[in-house]
Order: sequence, then C-alpha cells, then structure tokens
Amino acid sequence: MGVTVAAAAAIVGAILAGPAVADGWRLLHWVCKPLATALIFLLAWHAQPALSVRYRRWILIGIACSLLGDVLLMLPQDLFVPGLVAFLFGHACFIAAFLGDSRFGVRPWLLLASLAYGAVNLYLLWGSIGAALRVPVIVYVAVLASMGGQALGRAWAFARRDDAAASSAWRAAVGAMLFMLSDTLLAWNRFHAAIPLSSLWVLSTYYLALWWIARSVQRDDALIEAGAAQ
Repeated sequence: MGVTVAAAAAIVGAILAGPAVADGWRLLHWVCKPLATALIFLLAWHAQPALSVRYRRWILIGIACSLLGDVLLMLPQDLFVPGLVAFLFGHACFIAAFLGDSRFGVRPWLLLASLAYGAVNLYLLWGSIGAALRVPVIVYVAVLASMGGQALGRAWAFARRDDAAASSAWRAAVGAMLFMLSDTLLAWNRFHAAIPLSSLWVLSTYYLALWWIARSVQRDDALIEAGAAQ
C-alpha cells in the first residue's frame, strides 16, 4: 500500500510539474517522472503471488526500459531516438512476457487490427515526420502495435478460463491499450499540432498503462482458491 500511495503522489507531481510549466517547477518534474516509473517497477517486483517467475522477469525488464526512456526523453538534449529505442525494447520485453503462455498472434484478427491502427496513424502523420525519423518511427510503431495486439489477443483467448492467467491477461491488455493511446497522443502532439493539456493526457495514460501492466504480474488469489476448492 505504501508503494502504491508513493507512486500515485509521484505521478501527480510528474503531471502537475510537466515540461511545459515554468522553469521553477522543472526540477520537480525531473524527480517525479522517473520516480513514478521506479515505484511502479517496485509494485511489480513485490507483487505476490506472481503469475510466474518468467513473466515477472520480462515485465520488470520492460518497465526498466521504460524508466530509461523516461530519463532520455525528459533531458534537455534531443534524445528522441535513443528514448524511442529504449521504449521499443520495453515493448519487446512485454511481448516476451505475453509469449510465455500464448503463441504470437494468438488471435490474428486482433493483431492485424492493432497493426492497422498503427499504420493509419503513420499514414496520417507521415508528412509531418522528418525523413531521419521515419525508419525508427516505423519500427517502433510495428513493435508497439504488436505488443498491443498480442496482449489483447492473449486476453481474448483466455476470456473463458476461470483462472489466474485470465485475470492477469486482461489487466495486461488494459495496460497495453493505454500504452498505445498514450503514444498516439504523444505522436500527434509532437508531429501534428499541440494538444491542449498534452502533458496531462500523455502522462496520465502512460502511468496508467504501466500500472496495469505491473498489476498483471500478480495472480488473482480468489480465483486460485476457488479452483482449488472444486
């Protein structure tokens, strides 16, 4: 509970002291933004009982990559591509976690729908993306969309299962969808036009995404105990 409260406080600090506010608040943003992600990492680390050791490991590595991406993107230097690569590896780790109990493209139509969503956004933003960024962005969108499609397909495949894997899969799917929404908002704000209160929308959906993915590490004891009693 203490880590959850601290994470919530850090998230509020990161959002309220966003990069667009006065310089006097920027230090608070620099502290709270990575701190919030680090505390979400601890939530996944301490989640008991874990769905599996393998699942926890890949989720933790993915969140750690997100933490690195947070730091790279908030620094004054233009480190957009290194930050993008850090998050790309994070999504690859999340995919690896989801593949522990489901094959890739377990529900092909959901994977294709997710990839189509990414492709449509790329098409609409293509003219605003600089030539040097196009290849990194294409690769990133493909990996992000694959992560979202795999998470949603896995949850859909487990929908009729009355066990811990089903509840965990749905929490992971919610997190993946929120991650796609957050990155969509970020892309439109960066490449198209400024979105009012962009920091609020981008960061709130981002931290909710990480929180749900971190929560997916924990098994649902109520379902486990109910299954054991039968």
